[in-house]
Amino acid sequence: MKVYMVGGAVRDRLLGLPVTDRDWVVVGATPEEMLARGFLPVGKDFPVFLHPETHEEYALARTERKVAPGYTGFTFHAAPEVTLEQDLARRDLTINAMAMTPDGELIDPYGGRRDLEQRILRHVSPAFVEDPVRILRVARFAARLAPWGFRVASETLELMRRMVESGEVDALVPERVWAELKRALGEAKPSPFFEVLRRCGALQVIFPEIDRLFGVPQPEKHHPEVDVGIHTLLVVDQAARLTPDLEVRFAALVHDLGKGTTPREEWPRHVGHEERGAPLVDALCRRLRVPARFRELAILVTRYHLYFHRAGELRCTTMLDLFHKLDAFRRPGRFEQFLLACEADSRGRYGYEERKPPQLGILRSAFEAAAAVKPSALVEEGLRGAAIGEALRRRRLAAMKGVCRA
Repeated sequence: MKVYMVGGAVRDRLLGLPVTDRDWVVVGATPEEMLARGFLPVGKDFPVFLHPETHEEYALARTERKVAPGYTGFTFHAAPEVTLEQDLARRDLTINAMAMTPDGELIDPYGGRRDLEQRILRHVSPAFVEDPVRILRVARFAARLAPWGFRVASETLELMRRMVESGEVDALVPERVWAELKRALGEAKPSPFFEVLRRCGALQVIFPEIDRLFGVPQPEKHHPEVDVGIHTLLVVDQAARLTPDLEVRFAALVHDLGKGTTPREEWPRHVGHEERGAPLVDALCRRLRVPARFRELAILVTRYHLYFHRAGELRCTTMLDLFHKLDAFRRPGRFEQFLLACEADSRGRYGYEERKPPQLGILRSAFEAAAAVKPSALVEEGLRGAAIGEALRRRRLAAMKGVCRA
């Protein structure tokens, strides 16, 4: 029985990155032997075990065969005679198809180290086309490794195009799409994920609402980048700079979907895109089974982000109504999420990347003034029923004067 560290742990070690999770492949063993050594079985489709002390994953070397469409249409064969090279051959990219012995010897049958040095994301074999999830994974690795200058090999991009054209991508299930999107949004710069998907045609199939934003113009006066698609990628990258909060990053990604439905004769203006965008965001979230908290914030940002940009022009009554629509008094944390997404929207323009929008100060000051007026104080004064709500609104508006327009 031989044991090898494989996959991302080897890749990151060679790149000089911290290795947080280690996966192992076991060659020449049976499930019975693993159990006899105290390993705990956890695999459903193929034999995977947890080390009794470290709890790291140890998988028996295996091969796979495509038997049906989609990423689930595989049968696996794990046996002592399966070699390390055969196990590595079923992996997606050469940089993920390397192994290392416990004493540090590298096993690299498919040129992964060379591609690491040349900063190339290249498929291991033609079997790459059998699993549509690999399109999303390549795009995600493009985002993760963008700071090191990685690019997708032209032949790999061509395979990805063929997979899209053959309809293989149609077999992707919502849960896997959302899982990969969520991981991509967690990267320091998410935009390469969407750029790679667009280059191979997958963005149009998986995220058509985002794909149709490219080529749609906006007024250059306010948007020097002009193109809505480019603006969207700038915004999501700015959101990644501002916060690790994935809910904010997702809201930043989808906030302008309504501009993709503006009639061409109305370009470059997009009157009413906020209201048109809200149902598009809702539909995308339901299609991908996005968690409710992501969906709720994304819809709020989509519907009300222009209120943020016009904060200096808003009357106090309009601003107070906005706070209620955002449920800001009960959920001040979500109000801050809204502000972050809108700040990313403001900064996601050429020349505005380092400018902190003044609307932040206006809205925060108005909210703090309004929130300082507590319902409990009115109850202590003896007010009851509807009188509490009427007095609360009146006093909050009075407190906000000087920050917003009367």
